[in-house]
Amino acid sequence: MAQQPKAIIFDLGGVLIDWNPRYLYRKLLDTDDEIESFLRDVCTSDWNEQQDAGRPLEEGTKIKIDQFPEQQTLIEAFYGRWTEMLGGPIQGTVDILAQLKAQKNHQLLALTNWSAETFPFAIERYQFLDWFEDILVSGKEKLKKPDSRIYTLLLSRHDLHPSDALFIDDNERNVKAAAQLGLSTIWFKNPNQLRNELESLGIRTS
Repeated sequence: MAQQPKAIIFDLGGVLIDWNPRYLYRKLLDTDDEIESFLRDVCTSDWNEQQDAGRPLEEGTKIKIDQFPEQQTLIEAFYGRWTEMLGGPIQGTVDILAQLKAQKNHQLLALTNWSAETFPFAIERYQFLDWFEDILVSGKEKLKKPDSRIYTLLLSRHDLHPSDALFIDDNERNVKAAAQLGLSTIWFKNPNQLRNELESLGIRTS
């Protein structure tokens, strides 16, 4: 990046927030194999992403129960006990965000694939979400990453050109989509790696 970005755009789940359905299903199933089978074959990532894209939770749940009626209790738990999938903040990344906020050198934005119905639980739980000037939630917009329109929507709302922004996400697919639009990107692996990559771009994190 030749110049400092005007805006730094963070993904939330997997970057700042530890969300994992296994936290719940370890309470409901006996073995790791059962958990992995359920999440691979029943309540899949692709299915969950449809709720992230705006499909009502009740509708998504009914679709799965119709497909797997013998798994009804486990399926209903996915959103009925959704808060039990939330771990703590990813503190190293939160620390970086706090330092960026204190410096006031960059506009801080967030772009997340998240159901509009469950996102209020995150707002209640994680105070650092208030540090963002804006959070674009896929479920509210009925668009989700890696659809190019969701990146463009966030940029347009803040009068940003793609070259003005740095995008951070733990999903390679989403990072590639942002890069194709002309955003600078960091594929997040862990807070130390993020800090090193930001520093290499001339963005101070301490």
